[in-house]
Order: sequence, then C-alpha cells, then structure tokens
Amino acid sequence: MKRSAIVLGTALAPVSWGTTYAVTTEFLPADRPLFTALARALPAGLVLLAVGRVLPRGAWWWRSAVLGALNIGAFFPLLFLSAYRLPGGMAAVVGSAGPLFVVGLSALLLGQRPTGRALVAGFVAAFGVSLVVLRAAGALDPVGVLAAVGSTASMSTGTVLTKKWGRPDGVGPLALTGWQLTAGGLLIAPLALLVEGAPPALDARAIGGYVYLALANTAVAYWLWFRGIGRLTATQVTFLGPLSPLTAAIVGWAALGQTLTPVQLAGMALAFGATVAGQLGAGRRASRVAAGDTVAEAPSPAPAPSPSPTR
Repeated sequence: MKRSAIVLGTALAPVSWGTTYAVTTEFLPADRPLFTALARALPAGLVLLAVGRVLPRGAWWWRSAVLGALNIGAFFPLLFLSAYRLPGGMAAVVGSAGPLFVVGLSALLLGQRPTGRALVAGFVAAFGVSLVVLRAAGALDPVGVLAAVGSTASMSTGTVLTKKWGRPDGVGPLALTGWQLTAGGLLIAPLALLVEGAPPALDARAIGGYVYLALANTAVAYWLWFRGIGRLTATQVTFLGPLSPLTAAIVGWAALGQTLTPVQLAGMALAFGATVAGQLGAGRRASRVAAGDTVAEAPSPAPAPSPSPTR
C-alpha cells in the first residue's frame, strides 16, 4: 500500500474522533464521562478480540496492559475530566501539543533527534487549533489543566511505545487494538462503578450514540490509528491529531448551527498546513532512511545501533 494511502487511512481516526463532542452532547446522557469511556472501550475491545481470535503471549500480556492503560484506560478518563472542567476548548489546545510530546519522547525512547521542521510545525499546529477553539474565559481550573496535560502525555507515550514495541510475529493491528481496548476498558470499569454508580437508563437515541462510539469511533478508528503507527513514523501519526478539533469545529458549524469567525478559519488553515508539513517532512525522512541515509527519524520501531549509512 502506498504511503499516501496509509496516511489518509490513518487520518480517518482523528477525523472520526472529531465527531465525539457532537455525538456526546446530542445523543448521550449528561455527566457520565466514565460510563461513556467504558462504553466506548470495552465493547469495542471484546468485538475485536472475537474477530481476531488471538490472545497475547509472554511479555505481550504486560505490554498490552501498559499500552491499554496509556492509550485508553488513562487517556479516556483524563480527557473527559479536562473537557468537563476547562472552558472554551482549552483541553483541545493542550491535546494539540501532542506532536511536541511525541517529538520529545521519540528522542528519549527511540533515539530519534528532533528536527527544526517538526518543532516549528508542532507549535504552528497548536497555535492554529487555539485560534479555532479558544473562547474568552476566567481563571483556569488547575485540576482540569493537569488532566489535559496528563491525557496528552498518556496518549503520546502510548503512541511512541506502540512504535517501539511493534507487534508480535503473526499478529496484525486488529488483534493489537483489541488487546489495548479490552485492557483499557477493564481498567475504567471499576472506576466508573465507584465514581458514577450503576449505568444510566438508555433510550434508543443514546443506544445508537453508544453503538456509533464503540464501533466506528473506537473499534475502527483505533484499528486505523494503530495500523498507521506500525507503518508510519511516530511523528507522522501524531501530526494527524489536530484533525480532531478541526473536524469538531466543522461538525459544530455544519450540524449544530455554530458559527466560524475569520480568526477561526485562519486558525484552521494554519493547523491544517502544519499537519501537511509534518507529514511531508517525516515522509521524506522515512524515504531517505529506506534508501540508506542517516537522518533524524526512521520508520523502524527502534533506532539503528550505529550511525553507519549501511544498515
């Protein structure tokens, strides 16, 4: 499969996640973030386990638990907590800094030194998203800020570790996604029961919303995301993240009657341009690595043991 097709397929994941806000506010019961996180993760994970029919072996039991905790179990609750406690899209702004987190973590865990292009594109993407989603607000809630930073750090660490560890021989991204969603869902379940109590009563509208979140928004989207991590560089994948708040803004305008100001449109152009720049820069570096050059970021899950151009 061509790299451009892989990038476009992976981009469908954050685009899908951009519809989460509209579905949550229009279809789901209010003030049940942990139940919503559980309903997204665990059913999707069990469905993928049933389809893949492969269980972890050896070290992949604990690796799946760690990745499930980082990408799902911690990320979902922290994300919802920050969204409930922070005003004006601040959680989305912190989340848009994910590329910068990944650039730093890739240097630490993968031995890939950051490039000027990646750093500039990361800052521009975050600034563009801030123009789209920020509104005037009072003092920020410190718990919400910490939750937003924690959710971004958790997902970024999970992305880099997923790249570092790869997949077991003979195991595809479908099974790996099922392992992580199931592990993350099992981690959320006791927390949701302890904090929110019994599940709420659901009408047909809410059931439809949860089915969409579990299948399209989670099972399919995370399968595309983890497949992309396996075939692209970690930086390429994470630079697709700003597409999520951009999609949320477009859905809000098209479906919920929200307006888009000239400043927001300029922010969308900046964020999208930075996303494209991040793809082009990382894509060229990956191609040069395949040709034998020594560059900053390779698509392999671990750095080469020496800087020699003949690997």
